[in-house]
Amino acid sequence: MAKIHPTAYVDPSSEIEEGVEIGPNVYIGPKVFIGKGTIIKPYSYIEKNTKIGENNIIGPSAVIGTDPQHLGYKGEETFVEIGNGNIIREFVTIHRGTPYDDGITRIGNHCLLMAYVHIAHDCKVGDHVVMANAATLGGHVRVGDRVVMGGFSAVHQFCRIGAYAFVSAMTGIDKDVPPYVKVFGVPGKIQGINLVGLRRAGFTKEDIRKISQAVGFFLDAPATIKEVVQELREIFNEDPVVNELVKFLENPSRQGIMRRKPFEGEEAF
Repeated sequence: MAKIHPTAYVDPSSEIEEGVEIGPNVYIGPKVFIGKGTIIKPYSYIEKNTKIGENNIIGPSAVIGTDPQHLGYKGEETFVEIGNGNIIREFVTIHRGTPYDDGITRIGNHCLLMAYVHIAHDCKVGDHVVMANAATLGGHVRVGDRVVMGGFSAVHQFCRIGAYAFVSAMTGIDKDVPPYVKVFGVPGKIQGINLVGLRRAGFTKEDIRKISQAVGFFLDAPATIKEVVQELREIFNEDPVVNELVKFLENPSRQGIMRRKPFEGEEAF
């Protein structure tokens, strides 16, 4: 059975699975689902339409599933979905989606969200993502798997961050960050590939060599992104590691893609 402290409030419409621990003065709102083995520490506040998977650790004083901070939101039915095995530290805030997207803010599996992290409406965060203290995502941001974001970094709404990227502390992101790179500064600038992160993730020396060559070509080639994509397909013959970069380049957000040497016509897609 679940272990619920007598000072906690759980709405009758919510579903709490076995092995869940809910600490003192926790609030669980309507239509919340909490999966097996999840621990919710004191004073956390979990609002309506929030689904939390198994074996997460939440709080204390985390706020999840509250209304989006969006002037166009008029009380529509929207949602938060959180996967399994995440650590969500104190004072983290995660807001529900809006009808201006798919209505869902989603966190993947095995993420570490450190104190005061903010994830705004309609964001999609992948698996094994680390966001250090006070890192912030604006609305509709997409974060790929195994991204690391340093403390006090901030991402403009609608931007994307590709898998295995590293965003340094206090960096400001106003364009899409391609996979595999490291970014520093305000505004953020690409400083090369995330070599440490790639090694830790188990990429082979050959994979890292191909990534370095592909990323370098993208960053510096005097060509449009569309032309770069065509060249990468020809050079690497649909190599799966390079294809992670190619697919990212083919689908830029409205913010455009960060590049070391911008080229006229790069928003060709």
